[in-house]
Amino acid sequence: MSFLWENFLIQLIAFAVLFFLLQRFAFKPLFGVMEKRRQMVLEQMESAQKNRDEANQYIEEQKQALQQARKEAYDIIEQAKSTGSKQADDILAAARNEAGRLKEEALRDIESEKNKAVAALRAQVSGLSVLIASKIIEKQVDEQTQQQLVEQYLQEVGNKS
Repeated sequence: MSFLWENFLIQLIAFAVLFFLLQRFAFKPLFGVMEKRRQMVLEQMESAQKNRDEANQYIEEQKQALQQARKEAYDIIEQAKSTGSKQADDILAAARNEAGRLKEEALRDIESEKNKAVAALRAQVSGLSVLIASKIIEKQVDEQTQQQLVEQYLQEVGNKS
């Protein structure tokens, strides 16, 4: 096998012309497309990272909002408990006051009824005492003495008029 310099030189020139043509018309647009593709991929990666960061920030904001909402709910529950306890205490105090008032009113009514019963009993006792006394006097006083008492009474009434 012999080495021919003419063939080598022609092949080298053909390769250089082909490389120049490929460089100018194929590689340059191909590398341009590849560079655009690389830039687009980089932009998408940056956009994805930015979106990921925004999502993480949004998640943190949501966690804080959820924590704040839980705290507010706990505060509302505690306030409702204290308000409920206060209302229960107020209701119990009002019920005790009402029971005391009703008890005092009942005691006054009992005392009033007792006084009425005592007065009625006294009236009955005095009426019965008078009746018993008159019965006893009727038996002891005869008719003549009765007549004298009636006349004496009439005279006293007549003198006063």
